[in-house]
Amino acid sequence: MATSDERVLCGASAYEQKYYFNKRFGNIPEDIQEQLHIICVLFTEDIGGIILFEYDEDGTLNIRTEARDSDYNYDEIGAALEVKEIQRQRRDMLNGLEMYYKVFVLGQSPDDYI
Repeated sequence: MATSDERVLCGASAYEQKYYFNKRFGNIPEDIQEQLHIICVLFTEDIGGIILFEYDEDGTLNIRTEARDSDYNYDEIGAALEVKEIQRQRRDMLNGLEMYYKVFVLGQSPDDYI
């Protein structure tokens, strides 16, 4: 899947054992950045592969996971279940990140979301 690096919020890779946060979104509160960091690292430690939080062109925040073809330890079903759990547990934070993107990046009015 191709994606624009400008729309990737953050991600982590079990293969490189690295976490990435897009500096373009550096004005997101530090505690939210830390929560994203923890979520990404724990995901890659538990499930493996790669996790990405990325915005689509409309400002919807998507969580995408993938693995190398040679990674036989990656659990695709477990990854999907874990993403659903993240979405359930962190719904308010994820909704806030979508509103942030729509207002500060896309320039939409915050009144549209109140």
